[in-house]
Amino acid sequence: MKLLSTLSMAIMTAMAFAGWPGSAFAGKPNIMESCKVCHKEAAEQTIRGKMVSVSEAFKSFNVTVGPAVWIVKYDDKLKVKQGEKFSGPEALKTIKKDHEIFITYTGEESKAMATQLAVKQPFKVPAEQQITLNEMKDLVAQGPEKGKYTLLDSRPPAMYAEGHMPGARSLPFAKFADLAPKLLPADKAALVIFYCAGET
Repeated sequence: MKLLSTLSMAIMTAMAFAGWPGSAFAGKPNIMESCKVCHKEAAEQTIRGKMVSVSEAFKSFNVTVGPAVWIVKYDDKLKVKQGEKFSGPEALKTIKKDHEIFITYTGEESKAMATQLAVKQPFKVPAEQQITLNEMKDLVAQGPEKGKYTLLDSRPPAMYAEGHMPGARSLPFAKFADLAPKLLPADKAALVIFYCAGET
């Protein structure tokens, strides 16, 4: 009898943690930490994360938000937005793994049905604000003092610690407001060069 009672308690506890109807089960996270730099939260029935994989056979795709992976279904009504262009679900196969995406869905999170998917576009820096690789090599060879420039690495601190350009100082985008007054030169006409991990 004691074994049956213990088994019953174990089943009830498992049902509560699994989100059995009537339990207070917290939903899955729906936004990646890196997305929170620009978006403090994701609205209900939306997901901000990275593409993992697409299954045309099961009409679904997987999206990671860091600690959790969402399995999202889709149908022929799905709209895929890439820049200003809208297409149908056939465009899913063109989205590379780990590309940042934003999904709007209907239904419960366990049976999410995507209605629209937007692919994050790379930020465009005007040509006159860019520096060439050869120009950068020449400046690095001179060093910040002789070359009269400030070089700032806007990647996360962990990436900076793994390796960075000679003379670069860490100014992660997420900490810009706090660190910029200390790291940016007082002379507003001075040359300031930022670099990151590539197009996002």
